[in-house]
Amino acid sequence: MSPARAASAVIAFITDSETEQTIRDSLSDLVGHGLDVRRGNIRTAIAAMLVARSPRALIVDLSGEEQPLDALAALSEAVEPDVILLVIGETQSIGFYRHITRDLGVTEYIFKPVSRDAVARYFGAFVSAEMTGLDTARGGRVIAIMGARGGVGATTIGANLAWYLGVIANRQTVFVEADLYLGSGALLLGGRAGTGLRMALEAPERIDPLFVERVAQAVSGRLSILAGEEKLTEDLHYAPGAAQRLIEALRLRYNFVIVNVPFLPLPVNRDFLDFSHHRVIVSDATLASVHDTIRLLGLPNGRWQPQRPTIVLNRLGRIGTLTRKSIEASCQRAFDVVVPDLPALVNENASLGTPAVGKTGPFRDAIEQLASQVGFGGARDLAAGAGARAFSWRRLLARLVARDG
Repeated sequence: MSPARAASAVIAFITDSETEQTIRDSLSDLVGHGLDVRRGNIRTAIAAMLVARSPRALIVDLSGEEQPLDALAALSEAVEPDVILLVIGETQSIGFYRHITRDLGVTEYIFKPVSRDAVARYFGAFVSAEMTGLDTARGGRVIAIMGARGGVGATTIGANLAWYLGVIANRQTVFVEADLYLGSGALLLGGRAGTGLRMALEAPERIDPLFVERVAQAVSGRLSILAGEEKLTEDLHYAPGAAQRLIEALRLRYNFVIVNVPFLPLPVNRDFLDFSHHRVIVSDATLASVHDTIRLLGLPNGRWQPQRPTIVLNRLGRIGTLTRKSIEASCQRAFDVVVPDLPALVNENASLGTPAVGKTGPFRDAIEQLASQVGFGGARDLAAGAGARAFSWRRLLARLVARDG
């Protein structure tokens, strides 16, 4: 008879304080008091498991280990066969990921630096039996961008994030401008508005893969947009559940769905927030913005959101605004991403329809950090990207053969 499980459902052995805190922030709500995070590496884990009962899930850190494959083999002999083994490391190799997950009993692997979203996304489903909603491992990832109030730059942040993912990172991405009346996302990306989004929200029975293919406008690289520009005198008759149906259809076509959600408490906007995998709140360094950020943090998570929202502090250093320290004291939490005030760069590129993230520098660095926060990166993303590139090359080869034949 197998010994009883350890008192803690999940035990983690982590080598550094930053990753340790990320594990706590990401999994505490899912596991509660059943999470036990300890300082140590995989060798520490092996020694502990040889003399203790195995937990339901074990998280180990391979950082600094010279023989990671040998260490994983030794760990497999120290734990019970049905233990869920989740691994964190430094190797960013597709071959390494595939080898340890296929041949060494590792359930999932992510590499450093890890984000809260990556931990919740890839480890969360394995450590909690209570996660509900859509399987985040299949289909694209939905990111809801929302300004703490109007004018804080949420559309700019969302559009640049979409450009980074679709054009620079070469992942299939769609930017949904959910403000059908005054949204400027299409202009920032050099695209055009159409009637497809309103049609989808008013008549969801028309949504299918062909509909999505037809109404989403390709902009550049693997980036598309879905936006409207309705007359201000016309009312939108939102069909309940339409936002969810649209999101589900988009997830079948795109790796990332970036939704720019207006700061208005309407049913359609609430649905876009609830049926996203990750929320991003954009704030600036003003007292009013901080006040509304705190209110938005009070909204309950959607059923696909195991982690708290990411908060972006935009335009830090703008004349007449508060300091970062004073804002974080008011919010009683640190900002996840900080974007410096770069009006010349951002405004010039916005006017030309070429997002500022296209140029290297501090603005792009902040958008890259945001991309990591919301789920871009990790061994599985690398493997998926390699698969997409391989498919692309096979398709190109087929075209060349057909042409020469």
